[in-house]
Parts: sequence; C-alpha cells; structure tokens
Amino acid sequence: MLYHPDKHRDPELKRQAEQLFNLVHQAYEVLSDPQLRAIYDIYGKRGLDVEGWEVVERKRTPVEIREEFERLQREREERRLQQRTNPKGMISVGVDATDLFDRYEEDYKDLPGGGFPHVEINKMHISQSIEAPLTTTDTAVLSGSLSTHNGNGGGNINLALRRVTSAKGWGEVEFGAGDSHGPLLGMKIFRNLTARCFVTAQCGLQFSSRGVRPGCTTVLARHLDKNTMGYLQWRWGTQSSMNTSIVRDTKTSHFTFAMQLGIPHSFMMMSYQYKFQDDEQTKVKGSIKSGFFGTVVEYGAERKISRHSVLGATVSVGVPQGVSLKIKLNRASQTYFFPIHLTDQLLPSAVFYATVGPLIFYLAIQRLIIRPYVRAQQEQDLEKHRESSASDIARKKQEAESAVLLMQESVRRIIESEESRMGLIILNAWYGKFVTDNSRRHERAKVIDVSVPLQCLVKDSKLILTEATKTGLPGFYDPCVGEEKSLKVLYQFRGVMHQVLSPDGEALRIPKQSHRIDADT
Repeated sequence: MLYHPDKHRDPELKRQAEQLFNLVHQAYEVLSDPQLRAIYDIYGKRGLDVEGWEVVERKRTPVEIREEFERLQREREERRLQQRTNPKGMISVGVDATDLFDRYEEDYKDLPGGGFPHVEINKMHISQSIEAPLTTTDTAVLSGSLSTHNGNGGGNINLALRRVTSAKGWGEVEFGAGDSHGPLLGMKIFRNLTARCFVTAQCGLQFSSRGVRPGCTTVLARHLDKNTMGYLQWRWGTQSSMNTSIVRDTKTSHFTFAMQLGIPHSFMMMSYQYKFQDDEQTKVKGSIKSGFFGTVVEYGAERKISRHSVLGATVSVGVPQGVSLKIKLNRASQTYFFPIHLTDQLLPSAVFYATVGPLIFYLAIQRLIIRPYVRAQQEQDLEKHRESSASDIARKKQEAESAVLLMQESVRRIIESEESRMGLIILNAWYGKFVTDNSRRHERAKVIDVSVPLQCLVKDSKLILTEATKTGLPGFYDPCVGEEKSLKVLYQFRGVMHQVLSPDGEALRIPKQSHRIDADT
C-alpha cells in the first residue's frame, strides 16, 4: 500500500513507487507459489533466475560465467577423486639432538666448529596408501613404505583386496613384499556379533630366509555404554601378548586405560585428554606408561591452526629413554611426525626447554605469521566480495533512498498518532558497523540513518523485528559488506528516553524497560 503508484501525485515519487511496487509484486508471486517458494528457500533469489535445477551464480559476462562453471567442475572432480581414492600418508623424521644437553667436550676440542652442537637426522619413515573401488562391494588398497635408521633401511609394498560380505562384516586378503623381509600373505575378517559387540581376526604368514613366521591377532570389542568401549586383544607370533583396554570418549574428554601381558613387552598405561570447546578445538593430554621396559610420562597439547590442519606437541620423559619432544602436524589425510630425542638422561633443563620452547615458538609464529596471514586473506576476500557486489549495493542503496522518500507522509501520520498518546517515537536510529573498542578508534564507523524506516514499522506503540538480518527491511541496505553490523536506536516512550544496541540477526522488541536511560546519565 505504501508503494502503490496511485498514492503519489508527484511524477518523480510516482516513478520510484512503480519500481518498488514491482519488486514487492515479484516477491508476492514467489511467496504465494509453493514451488517457487521452495526453490527460494533452498537456493535464494539466484535459484529463481536459472533454468532447471542447476544453480550457477550469475556473473557480468559470459566469459566469467564459463570460468566459474569450469572452476566448479574442477573442484567437483577433485572432491570425487579424493573420496574415491581416500589417500593417506605419513612422513616421520627422527632427529637426534642429544648434543644440545649432553655433550662430550673432549671430543670437540680439536675439531673445527666444535663449539656448535651437532644435530642430525638419524631415522626416517614414509608411508602412503590409496584405495580403488572395484565394485560396490569390492575395494583394492595399495600401500607402501620406506624406512631408514642410521643409514640402514628398507621398504615394502602391500596390496589388499577387501570385500563387504554383508551389512555385518567384511573380509580382506593381503599380499606384500619387501627388500628386508620376504613375501607376506595375510587375511583379515571383521564381523558384528551383536549391535553392541564386534570382533576382528587377522592372521598372516611372513616368508624370510629364516623360514616361515606365522602370526595371528584377534580383537573382541564391546560397547559398555554410550561413550565407553572395552577391548580384549590376543596376539600370537613374534611378539605374543594379551591386552585389555577401556576407552571412554565424550564431548569434553577422552580416557584410556590399558594393561598388557606379553613377551617381551608387559605394561600398564593410563591417559587422559581434555577437549576445550573453542573454535580451535584445543586439547591437552597426559599419560603414564609403566612396564618391564621402564616408565614413561607424556604430556602435551594440540590445536587446530587452519581449516584442515592440526598441530600438536608432546613431551616424553622416561627411564631409561630420557627426554624427547614429539611434534605432529595433521594436514587433511596426511601426517607429518617429528620425534626429537633431546637427552638420554632425566635432565631438568631438557624438560624445561622441551616444554617452554615449543610454546614460545608457537605463540611467536601465531602472532607474527599465522594471524597476519589469515587477516590479510580475510581482507583480500572481503575486498573481492565488495567489488563483486558493488553494483548490487548501489542498486539497493538507491531503492532504500527511494523507499525513505515514499515513507515520509506515512511516517508523519504515525508520529502524530504516537505523540497524541505519548507512544513510541524513534528519535535516531543507525545501522551498520560501530567502533566501540578503544583499540580500534582509528577505524571509521560505517552506518546509515534508518530513523524513518523504523518509525514506519511502528504499530500501536510497538516495534517488533524478527530474528534475521536487517538489510532486507524497507529503507535498509548493507553499508559494510562482509562485516559485523548492529542496530542502534534512540527512542522515546511515555516521555522517557530509551536506547538499545542490537546485533544484526537478533530479534528486537521495542519498547522495553531495560532500554530506559536513567535521568542521572
């Protein structure tokens, strides 16, 4: 009714009213048609502008449309290939840094450069595996690894064929060969016994110059409750053992208790991990393991540093192993592991530097490199978004200004009605980005005056805004694309001043007693 052309006599206002009235009419046609409304609810307005079900964002030129389509096709193919092959890899680099804390000075007196500690890489391990679906039930898994320790090493390659026999289980046959070991023939079976219990059985034959070495491993697992699993493992072969463990995993913690009796390793282990409920998914963990080999205490933390990357560090202190620092980086399905051996003895200095050093290094990298890089990327993406939406924002701004002109007469009548009953009067209203932090005073506030549009929405001395962004309200537009916005309103009700600052997207109801400004202030 506000935008109806017949309500305006001025030719310019009548022309602007026709434009806005056509937009309202288009919106009504969409929302009143169940099929069109369903498309709009799923895809938004751009879903109404394309033919069929293919929704591609419209660009300014046909060349840009084609480039966008090709880019989406490449990303789709990469995701499909990633899902089909499921690649997994690991790179481990062992570092011997014992010379930093436990030096033999007499060995370096006559050597050039003997004053500098000697740090070397003494072992490496690289492994990779990919999957190749053959049929809906058959999958081939190809994996390989290379290892070296103090200049000696070898490698192996394995091929496994897996078949899903039913909804309750699957079986796998494995063939392998390597330069340090002979051919390998193995088989593995998984079976769900009940809804809360399953079993896996694995057996293999390793052929070598010393003969055939058989091996067998069986694991029985059961859900003890919603978050707790119990495991029983029996292993027979080169390292025979029996192991029982309990694992409890909740939203905020992860607890493991395990006990093993075997030859040559028997031990008892307990670990606890606390999960912080933050955006970086921070975790702190600690564990103790004691057995015939000695006792090892480990503690550390891990944190998400990007969308697909998790960085962790663990300090290991044990007898007779000494002190080690283990750094792990998980990048998607790839793992990079760096165990750094610091000393063979329990030296307090080694424990201190292994604990404090990575923390200081991480904070420095986070502050000097990661945060500036992420901030620069966000600003770059925001600038691109602003450039791509500049024409649309200009059109929205023009529509908002036209709507405000058309509201003047209605707003004047609403104000007269509200004044006559000491009702709700919008004195000032601003929408956009406000700078309230003293550390960001150098930034310029980006707000627009929305006093008239809000007064036009007042009905019976009430203003109710639903839980949605305010950019779509009549007379509004986005003054700061991609940035957080708020709505600040100064209003009068029953002759008393009120003020409220509401974040964009939150519901707002005016008037409220909590918005009242005290007379003393």
